[in-house]
Amino acid sequence: MSDKIIDLLIIGGGAAGFFTAINYADKNPNKNVVILEKGKQILGKVKVSGGGRCNVTHACFEPKELVKFYPRGNRELMGPFHQFMTGDTMEWFENRGVSLKIEDDNRVFPVSDDSQTIIDCFMDEVNRLGIKVMRQQTVSSVLFEDEVWKVETTSNVFIANKIVLASGGNSKAILDSIEDLGLKTIENIPSLFTFNTKDTRFRDLAGVVAPFSGVKIAKTKFKESGPLLITHWGVSGPSILKLSSISARELHELDYKFTIQIDWCLNYDAEEVKETFLEMRDNHPKKAVINTSLFDLPKRLWISLVEYAKIPNDKIWAEVGKKELNRLQEIIKNSEIQINGKSTNKEEFVSCGGVDLKEIDFSNFSSKKYPTMHIVGELLNIDALTGGFNFQAAWTGGYVVANSNNKKA
Repeated sequence: MSDKIIDLLIIGGGAAGFFTAINYADKNPNKNVVILEKGKQILGKVKVSGGGRCNVTHACFEPKELVKFYPRGNRELMGPFHQFMTGDTMEWFENRGVSLKIEDDNRVFPVSDDSQTIIDCFMDEVNRLGIKVMRQQTVSSVLFEDEVWKVETTSNVFIANKIVLASGGNSKAILDSIEDLGLKTIENIPSLFTFNTKDTRFRDLAGVVAPFSGVKIAKTKFKESGPLLITHWGVSGPSILKLSSISARELHELDYKFTIQIDWCLNYDAEEVKETFLEMRDNHPKKAVINTSLFDLPKRLWISLVEYAKIPNDKIWAEVGKKELNRLQEIIKNSEIQINGKSTNKEEFVSCGGVDLKEIDFSNFSSKKYPTMHIVGELLNIDALTGGFNFQAAWTGGYVVANSNNKKA
């Protein structure tokens, strides 16, 4: 058992845990801070995120706009984002010698393009502030006794005045401990994934991108827009990933078997498509339909859609009948695709679920039942789209905890 009561004990050596520890120690130089990590490696997700470059945050500087990227937690994060926002994150790293850059898609990365830069920054701060990092400390129980916290690991027992749970979304032992303390949790399920299909029209189209697509899950309210990527197993890209995120719970209940409706050219409405067909018949009557890529569609995709509409390869515009044009228009504007599974998005490993948000006081990310227990990061039922948003929620939560006015801090 530790012979000294720890002022702040943090469970989880990831992004949220380190950011909380550093900011707390910086504000409270006379307090002792300890981080417990169950594995040998710390900051593992920081290391691999963004293809090893670490997508630190996203260049969206208005809280009302930023919260729109969080399918779960958007209302709860509004207040915290007014305390610590994306611009604050960028300033925080810049002040510690980490130069950042904003890329064309508004993702923010270190200029070095190396996640190790972020890890080195954190370790420099940990060493400067005297924060103790203990690895291979698998937590077996978390108890609240006599107004202090007792945390047992496989090799130690720690006593702390205040704890922060920051162990990530898949920490079953921590979630079990939280439930034992009387808090409600929600099952963890994937929230960023691609769709699998056996639809024959996608054969030989892997790598093709439809830049202006709209995707809807049939018989639901869920729809998204943006680039759609055809893969050898189905469909991916920003529009699909966003759609999977906002409908994660419903798709899980459907066992990932459902129908999507794709508008391949969202930048043209149905009437414009019809008018374009008539213009082709009038102005290019002898041109083969299959050799005419319209509506900003890639050539390979256009050929596939024409073939699916059962228009012969040698048929020219002058010969196309009304039924064929109607069929092609329907296929372009409303292709129905049967989905029969999902695949993990390799760039992100995000789940939804965790501690029910109703259990948390978001003025300081504390448990309403236990004011000296704070919960941050993906252990909460908060998740976001790709682009640095999940890290931003971690930074914000950690900063708010570190700067909270809790009397027992």
